Amino acid sequence: MKILYICTHNRCRSILSEAITNHLGKGRLKAFSAGSQPTGQVHPLSLKYLAEKGISIEGLKSQSWNDFAVEQPDIVVTVCDSAAAETCPVWFGDTVKVHWGLPDPSKLQGSEVEVRAAFYAVMETIEQRVQKLLALDLESLTKADLQAQLNQLIQEQQ
Repeated sequence: MKILYICTHNRCRSILSEAITNHLGKGRLKAFSAGSQPTGQVHPLSLKYLAEKGISIEGLKSQSWNDFAVEQPDIVVTVCDSAAAETCPVWFGDTVKVHWGLPDPSKLQGSEVEVRAAFYAVMETIEQRVQKLLALDLESLTKADLQAQLNQLIQEQQ
């Protein structure tokens, strides 16, 4: 199952989501990330804290959602509020879409300890959501059932 994580700038939250999903998914899930207005650079602390947790950072890059027009993901997950409010490209078609809002740890002004704690908290939230996703019988769910399960997963975490 292919998942595309979207955040406007594709430099932090969507990158973290991509790396963590691929790490935990072990081939069952294949994650990508993109942005509607990518910066072209991954936030250095995203890379630092992923590596610190032993999660591969190989191949991570900030890229446009237009780069995925032929990829056709099974699920599109927006992780920032501004991306959730944007009109998705028409090529997403009837792809299952869900919003997994996450705070942006890269915007935190604070000590190194505070910033690290913010990154780790966001990463923990992503890990919990991916574990719940992996607990679903993804191979047999219809699109409608998958959409309902993903919506319920978010409701449980609020």
